Amino acid sequence: MFTGIVQGTAPLVALNEKPNFRTHVIEMNAKLLSGIELGASIAHNGCCLTVTAVEGTHVSFDLIKETLRLTNLGELALGDRINIERAARFNDEIGGHLMSGHIICTAEVAKILDSENNRQIWLSIPNASLIKYILHKGFIGIDGISLTVGEVVNNRFSVHLIPETLERTTLGSKSLGDKVNIEIDPQTQAVVDSVERVLVNRKSRLTTTHKD
Repeated sequence: MFTGIVQGTAPLVALNEKPNFRTHVIEMNAKLLSGIELGASIAHNGCCLTVTAVEGTHVSFDLIKETLRLTNLGELALGDRINIERAARFNDEIGGHLMSGHIICTAEVAKILDSENNRQIWLSIPNASLIKYILHKGFIGIDGISLTVGEVVNNRFSVHLIPETLERTTLGSKSLGDKVNIEIDPQTQAVVDSVERVLVNRKSRLTTTHKD
């Protein structure tokens, strides 16, 4: 599990491409590297990946076909920076919200509005059926960052970013058309799906009663 509080960024320093498979290597600083072992879980732009090799400050991870399909990790090039968060431990402070590291889709940066000490980013969700899980003032994971949803209009939603988020993460360098990884809040999804099932069952019972 993760908290959505990005601990730093790491550059992509090596790539090994194979059909529907990619191994990428990042360079981690001493603080993030401390105590790391093979098999450890680390979130890359919010996507949970497993450590497969450690050589000094270089740490390797394997990306399979499903990961490449659902996330923006397959589009990264050498030198690109990645938001990094080590897996949460018991007794850690939960500064954001609980996240699984399971990306549901990517969203495209549709609009960027800058004002003094603030930035508002509008994101477009390609699958309109997913927007029902993105609620005003609800939680959302964007490239591994725990954020609060601002406005929601049709298949777009906005988030507001403070200078600290822009400086600490990769969101400060995003441009129009860039893709970001999206993880919806699982509790919100469970509530929405449960309410939908109840309404469908109620409608079905009312229809049956009316026919009788």
